[in-house]
Amino acid sequence: MRYRELGRSGLSVSEIGYGAWGIGEGAWVGATEDESVRALHRAVDLGVNLVDTARGYGESERIVGRVVRERAAAGDEILVATKVPPGNGRWPAPAGVSAQEAFSGDHIRASLDTSLRASGLDHFDVLQFHVWRDEWVGRGDWLETVADLKQQGKIRLFGVSVNDHETDNSLALVRSGVVDTVQVIYNIFEQTPAESLLPACQEHGVGVIVRVALDEGGLTGAVTAGTTFPEGDFRNRYFRGDRPAQVEQRVRAIVDDLGIAPDAVAETALRYVLSAPAVSTVIPGMRSVRNVERNTAVSDRTSLTEEQLAILAKHRWQRNFYAS
Repeated sequence: MRYRELGRSGLSVSEIGYGAWGIGEGAWVGATEDESVRALHRAVDLGVNLVDTARGYGESERIVGRVVRERAAAGDEILVATKVPPGNGRWPAPAGVSAQEAFSGDHIRASLDTSLRASGLDHFDVLQFHVWRDEWVGRGDWLETVADLKQQGKIRLFGVSVNDHETDNSLALVRSGVVDTVQVIYNIFEQTPAESLLPACQEHGVGVIVRVALDEGGLTGAVTAGTTFPEGDFRNRYFRGDRPAQVEQRVRAIVDDLGIAPDAVAETALRYVLSAPAVSTVIPGMRSVRNVERNTAVSDRTSLTEEQLAILAKHRWQRNFYAS
């Protein structure tokens, strides 16, 4: 496992982190706690030192906290990032909502205290707002609250999770110098962050945590025209209509253009993200030991060539899977 600096924080994080949304038995159907615990332990065994969870991920914080405490007793230091949901419950944050309505100081503190109790931890290494709008820069009491929580030792760093497909709606925050990390969707299909956000983060020393690098499974080759998901699984909406067939066609085109084996798509997708020097870590969801072993192995592979990156640049797919 290779490690990268998390912006200007002074912390080093594994190139492959652990996305813990899928282990909370919520929007992803089929996870079991025993399997999730085994997968988390295996990830740590293989060098993963950053786990990303959230207050809104069902039982995820509790499960993550359990494993982190067990590993701490054995001398392993695992960095944990969690998220504060918007106080008004609006996802993603629409324009015109005040900072105080979404992230008042009282709400931030209450959410953090709930997360600490659920996880059994005494602090989080990164506290992220789960949605963000740049119009909140300089407004509300969230910034002084974050500073106070850092001083109290309840959090080490402050970050935001950028609204899906609204990459530039965090540039003002990055340039303000008050944020330590941003979490953003970035993958072979969603290449927009490379235009402005990634260069801005590199310039201002902001760590970049990449989510959805595998397009919720689309960039693994496992989604085809006939793919179905369990009732209640969020992917029924993400891959609704003819989107599975579209994904299958686009993944096949990537395979053909690069001349790679179909089972190398996921590895290629992760290597694509890690080819960006501004990226600190990528956090694929990993609900099984098999997925952990497959994804963590990517950190030991060589980088993509300039020729391969140029080919992948042509596979950009501008769409919003969350739109109606």
